[in-house]
Amino acid sequence: MSYLDRIETCNRHDLTGARPFLVAGRQLGWVKPDIAKELTRFDQVFDITENAVALADRLDTSNKRTEAVAGVIKTLHYDGFLDRWVGEPYRVSGSFAEEPAFVIERAAVPLFGIIAYGIHVNGFVRTKDGIKMWIGRRADDRIVSPGKFDQLVAGGQPADLTLEENLIKECAEEAGLTAEMALTAQPIGAISYCLDHPHGLRRDVLFNYDLELPESFTPVCADGEMAGFVLLTLDEVAAIARETDDFKFNCSLVVIDFLIRHGYLKPDHLDYLALVNGLHRL
Repeated sequence: MSYLDRIETCNRHDLTGARPFLVAGRQLGWVKPDIAKELTRFDQVFDITENAVALADRLDTSNKRTEAVAGVIKTLHYDGFLDRWVGEPYRVSGSFAEEPAFVIERAAVPLFGIIAYGIHVNGFVRTKDGIKMWIGRRADDRIVSPGKFDQLVAGGQPADLTLEENLIKECAEEAGLTAEMALTAQPIGAISYCLDHPHGLRRDVLFNYDLELPESFTPVCADGEMAGFVLLTLDEVAAIARETDDFKFNCSLVVIDFLIRHGYLKPDHLDYLALVNGLHRL
């Protein structure tokens, strides 16, 4: 195993037969063949050809698109084609900065291969022995990666919150951080990846933050997402990411990014450039 293996795990996908997902003539995602076939039931909402899956032209506003697609997704969920429901709105857009073309249920994002956004917070402490990181262990009842290691704080980015509002919310829920402490987190960039998903394709962008914490602070989870936390040296964190699959799949990438930025992984590392480039696939 290696750091590079972690990146490749997050970028295994096959677009054979996938069709561009078009909104007002603009490609915003990808639809796999089995999903395109299922969507043919909804010919009032989608125009489906051999070359593309497009929202119907009559759906010419964000509200109309949101309402029409919501009806489709509810039916797919009721019929069992979509077996998960989160109840969280996600934006559908060409970039994070632009107004969304419409809003969609989070669980349905992979169906359309839409870019999804999230935030991850590296909680770390500077000690006399060097930097240590707070690592969370996900609760065993989580649908995704139960029992795996995670960042101190991480979460998806809902359409109805700003990044700052979401940062404050997630920090409070997952680690017991006050708003004042959360706002000291420094935005340090983003990573991206693309991988196959049981319901389509995951194309994710994670906005990453570094949050330096005092040695006196101990995180406490308030929402049940985490079973607990451990404070580890960078050697320990690096070994887990490099030699095991104990981290939730995308959290390993956030760790690798941290190790590069803080000089733990240096330019003379055999895979250095491949790692730097591999963290940005979208």
